[in-house]
Amino acid sequence: MALTTEDRLAISDVIALHGHLCDAGELDRLDELFTDDVVYDVTDFGAEPLRGVEAVRAAALALGDANPVGHHVTNIVVSEGDDGQVRALSKGIGIRADGTAGSVTYEDVLVSTAHGWRISHRTITARRRPLGARPE
Repeated sequence: MALTTEDRLAISDVIALHGHLCDAGELDRLDELFTDDVVYDVTDFGAEPLRGVEAVRAAALALGDANPVGHHVTNIVVSEGDDGQVRALSKGIGIRADGTAGSVTYEDVLVSTAHGWRISHRTITARRRPLGARPE
C-alpha cells in the first residue's frame, strides 16, 4: 500500500494529538491515538512495556503530578517498510512543572483502522546525551 498525502497528514495529526490530550488530562480519549492492544514500550525508563490503552491511561494517572505539563512533538518522519508496515519517527520535548525539560524519541508503528490511523506500538527512548552519545 502506498501512503497518500492524506494518510501522512492523518498520521502526523494522530502523533500530534497525543500531547494535546495528555496535557488537557483527556485520558479517556487515548483510544483516538492507540489501538486497544497497543504496546507502549517504556523500558528505557526502567519500566515494563504497557499493554493496552487502559494500561497507558492507568500509568499516566499513577504518575500524577510527575507528568510533564507540556508534551511537544516535532520532526515527524513517516515511512513505509518493504513489508508494508507504516512507521513514524518523531522527537518529543516534555516540559515539567518546575520548568525543566527532557527530550525523547518516539518510534511508532501505525495501522489503519475503521476509525482512522492508530499507533499499535510506541517505543520511547530518552535522549540523555548529545550527538547520539557518540564516542570521541
